[in-house]
Amino acid sequence: MAIWFARSRNLVSSLRQNLWLSTILVKRDYFPRPVVYTTSRLSSTAFLGPLTSLRRESTAVEKQLDLVQQIDVDDAQELDFPGGKVSYTSEMKFIPESTSRRIPCYRVLDEDGRIIPDSDFIPVNEKLAVKMYEQMATLQVMDHIFYEAQRQGRISFYLTSVGEEAINIASAAALSPDDVVLPQYREPGVLLWRGFTLEEFANQCFGNKADYGKGRQMPIHYGSNRHNYFTISSPIATQLPQAAGVGYSLKMEKKNACAVTFIGDGGTSEGDFHAGLNFAAVMEAPVVFICRNNGWAISTHISEQFRSDGIVVKGQAYGIRSIRVDGNDALAVYSAVRSAREMAVTEQRPVLIEAMTYRVGHHSTSDDSTKYRAADEIQYWKMSRNPVNRFKKWVDDNGWWSDEAESELRTNTRKQLLQAIQAAEKWEKQPLTELFNDVYDVKRKNLEEQELGLKELVEKQSQDYPPGFHV
Repeated sequence: MAIWFARSRNLVSSLRQNLWLSTILVKRDYFPRPVVYTTSRLSSTAFLGPLTSLRRESTAVEKQLDLVQQIDVDDAQELDFPGGKVSYTSEMKFIPESTSRRIPCYRVLDEDGRIIPDSDFIPVNEKLAVKMYEQMATLQVMDHIFYEAQRQGRISFYLTSVGEEAINIASAAALSPDDVVLPQYREPGVLLWRGFTLEEFANQCFGNKADYGKGRQMPIHYGSNRHNYFTISSPIATQLPQAAGVGYSLKMEKKNACAVTFIGDGGTSEGDFHAGLNFAAVMEAPVVFICRNNGWAISTHISEQFRSDGIVVKGQAYGIRSIRVDGNDALAVYSAVRSAREMAVTEQRPVLIEAMTYRVGHHSTSDDSTKYRAADEIQYWKMSRNPVNRFKKWVDDNGWWSDEAESELRTNTRKQLLQAIQAAEKWEKQPLTELFNDVYDVKRKNLEEQELGLKELVEKQSQDYPPGFHV
């Protein structure tokens, strides 16, 4: 070993004299950050920190040689590689596949809606708490009526957020209107919170002329530039790398905002999940990744999705600060998301949140979940672990809500929604020509030919189309 170091010194000395490498080989010092982090507002809520959150770079050769001259070779405790310094061991030891204890789940409210003693959370005042509950209840009513409308054949498809209302509304309440949201498809509550009206929801589901997407998307694929809410895309997890790009753009423009994106537990099996987290980590982009771990990816249980301790540990693998939170606890979700947003914006870094919950509804109107899970399991989560009921108990205990207010809210919401649906049905549909617009600045010949062929088909088989249908 001593001979090797001696030869290395001679080689480097020669290179420095002949190639002037001494001005090129410059050391950059990086120091790993602590493993467990807290915020000023959420002091004892531990976010699982990355092993290191900055790039490790190889030490300059000339510095290495100086170090070698200072210490005895046998006492060296680290080895230097292009990927950075790493300590060595003479013991052959494999990293275990998982830790012996699972990462704990942060919560504030117990199942009876009472604050757990010594809980560390961001206070919510009466005005905000009442609005959060009202929006959660509105989302429940909206899901019920639109689901029934699909069963009646009035819309072609629908997907509910039953069991996940707290994640929707509490996360939305914790964000700034300037934050850019890239949803999956089970986050209509975020858009509802931002001011998207029941009429706008209905117009999209019916695909009429008032639909901002011009009837080109399936129902529930909402989007709104006005509300900084990207249009939902059916392919799973494609929004995650996009969120990394959006976050990096906000960083470059020095905006006081971050990107926020949602994904289900099944989506973490997609390559885009890993690409999105890695891009955000490497580029140090302000992105909050929120994973709704609801137990089921359509009919695939989480036990068939991964062998790791859920999703939260995946963040550390990419150098991202992470936390696991009770997704059925609105106060915990609000505190965690607001703290994560503050970290993302002020420290210019990504954060991962795993929200533990349960998908009470079927995956969509195309699914019958009783074929792969027990009905009593669904009923248990619907009644005993209901996030809306839990938050309502807390609001009630504070004297901020009443039975009269509950009845009035649900009655009025139902009435408004039924009126919105009736109005949406009366609107004309988008003409078929809209299928070919907005693709190119100048319509290409092949699209013109396809458009002409479609017109001829409709005219030839007009009996197969509804009355009043127009090209």
